[in-house]
Order: sequence, then structure tokens, then C-alpha cells
Amino acid sequence: MTFDPAAFLPDDLLARIRERAPIHDRENTFPEQDLEELRDAGYLKILVPVARGGAGLGLEQAAVLQQRLATAAPATALAINMHLVWTGVAKVFSDRSVPGLEFVQDGAARGEVFAFGISEGGNDLVLFGSNTVAVPLDDGGYAFTGTKIFTSLAPVWTKLGLHGLDTTSPDAPKLVFAFIDRTDAVTTSDDWDTLGMRATQSRTTRLDGAAAAAEHVVRRIDPGPSPDPIVFGIFSVFELLLASVYTGVARRALDLAVETVQKRTSKKTGLTYSQDPDIRWRIAGMSLLYYALPPQITALARDVDERADHGARWFTLLSGVKHRAVVMAKQVVDEAILTAGGGSYFSTNELSRLYRDVLAGMFHPSDPESAHATAANALLGPLEG
Repeated sequence: MTFDPAAFLPDDLLARIRERAPIHDRENTFPEQDLEELRDAGYLKILVPVARGGAGLGLEQAAVLQQRLATAAPATALAINMHLVWTGVAKVFSDRSVPGLEFVQDGAARGEVFAFGISEGGNDLVLFGSNTVAVPLDDGGYAFTGTKIFTSLAPVWTKLGLHGLDTTSPDAPKLVFAFIDRTDAVTTSDDWDTLGMRATQSRTTRLDGAAAAAEHVVRRIDPGPSPDPIVFGIFSVFELLLASVYTGVARRALDLAVETVQKRTSKKTGLTYSQDPDIRWRIAGMSLLYYALPPQITALARDVDERADHGARWFTLLSGVKHRAVVMAKQVVDEAILTAGGGSYFSTNELSRLYRDVLAGMFHPSDPESAHATAANALLGPLEG
């Protein structure tokens, strides 16, 4: 059966989301109505197997859908990304017969919202280390104390997937990956007032002994780089869906530039700017940048779905596609601003918002330094000494 993105994200739904996007950006509010409509459309469970109540899509299809959603509202797409990361990791587990995340699939099928609590201030190890303290409990659970930053979906999540460092168990140190509920041990700061991607409401989350039940402790692994499925699952799904969001931003910027130059008329020639050779060259350059990315995302997402074995190359491939997508998107938005003219400088212009939103891409792992270090290590080996 041919995959039809409009079956999961109909045009009328996208139109409503697009109409609300500037309001949430201006008012710095979370798009609650977007979430409700997406939940009603079954979007939160697109990666959940049919047998567990979902749509049974693969990462390849989810990447296409996230590109489509980002053309309407980048911040909504980025926020939903974090939920899809966990359902995507659950799919990676189930596809490889690794138990432990069935509760994520069942919860998503019921409409629960899963947020991503990995980022920490000053922790450039990201997945490979944590500043959050994980204390083992007598019942097999863990209590987490620390601060997580960039917690998208902050106002609405029902479960937070996170990690912390256990330094007290006999086999310590161990990185512990688990899920917690929203309780009095969790404080969400109202501190999200940013340049762009404002509707994600990725607020700071403080944990003071927040407990994860034993059945929600997913993995305990050694700190540092690891072949464990939790590391591969998070890294692959996170990087590919991030690349998808920013590729969708670029698509929208390109479409807006084309639309604008077909409407604007030159006083000098009497022709639309679409007939200006310089403008045509700029539009062509934008398209050459943009069209290289969707096939790359599709190919790598399909490889994850089909369990291709890229060995140690996986991390270079995944960090590379995310890095290229962000660089490409920023270049395309820059060119779109120049092409559309001075009107795009006004804050009410959609390109102005895209210009701010696209800047967030550089802060998401893998950042440019990490992506280049990963590629260099793969080709040249690690630094000596």
C-alpha cells in the first residue's frame, strides 16, 4: 500500500496548525490545541505497532510526516518530536526483540505524552554521562535528583524519560535510563523566553528525588560510548527526526520564496521577480541545497527500520545527516529572506519566524563540534595522548 502523508496529516489540519503558529510564537505559549488535534488524529501513536493500538508506521514514514508538520509549525513539530523519539526508541527495541519499552507503546496508544529529559547544563557527554544523581531504591526503582534543560512539552507531558548516574550500587558507576511521572518531586520552571521555537516551551525541569518505579527502569549501562540498544535507539531516532524538522523548515522557506517572487513585480522591468535572472539563480540554489536532504533522511531511516548493519559508521552517518540538515536549512532560510525582500524583515512575516526558529538547530545534539569530531575519529582515529 502506498504511504499517503495526508492520511495522517490532512491539509485542513495543517492549515489550522499553521494559522495558530504565529500566535503561539508571539504570546510565548504552548500549542495545546495543536496537541489535542494531533492526538485525536492518532499522530502520537504513529510509531506504535498495530497490535498495540497504533498505526504501525516506520521511522521512514515518521520522518516524512515530521517534515510535513514542520512546514506548518516548526515549534509544534519539534515539541512532538520528543514524544516521537521515545515511541521510536520503543520501536527500535521491539524490532530487535529487546524487551522493556512496551509500556511506552501502550501509553502512547492511550494518549499519554512522553517528554525527553536528557539535556543538562554543562554536560557535553550528553547520552554518555549525566550530572543527575540516580539513587537506587529498595524496590528496584530509582530516585533522581538534578536539573534537566530544554525539556520540550514541559506543560503537558505525563511521563518524562531521563537518565542519571548511579554511583552507589556495588557495580557502580552505571547510567540509569528510566521514566518518571509528574509529581511534587518535579518542578517545571517558567523560564522559556527565547529567540525562536518559542511554542515548544522547553522549560527547565528540576528533580528532587523524583522516583521511577522498578518496571519503568529501562536500562543500566556503563557510562561512555556504548553499543547498548538504548544508546543506538535514542541517537538514531533523535538525529533523524531532528533532521526532518529542519528539512521541513527549509521546504517551507523555499515555498514562501517561490510564492513571493511570483507575486512581486519589478518597477524597472514590469515583470515579476520570477523572471529576474539573479532571483532565478538564487531560487535554484535554494532548491539544490534542499533537495539533497530528504533522500538522505529516507535512506537512513529505512536502514534503521530494516536493521541494516553499519557498525561503527552509524554514529557518523546519523550525526552527519542532522548536521547537514541544520546547515542546509539555515542557508535556505537566509536565501529566502534575501529573495523575498524587505517585507520579510517584519516580525509578522512568516519568514521572519522561520529565520528565528531555524537557529535552534545548532543547539541540538549533535552540535557542529560533536559531528565533526565523530567524523574525524572515524577516519583518523581518536586523538593521541
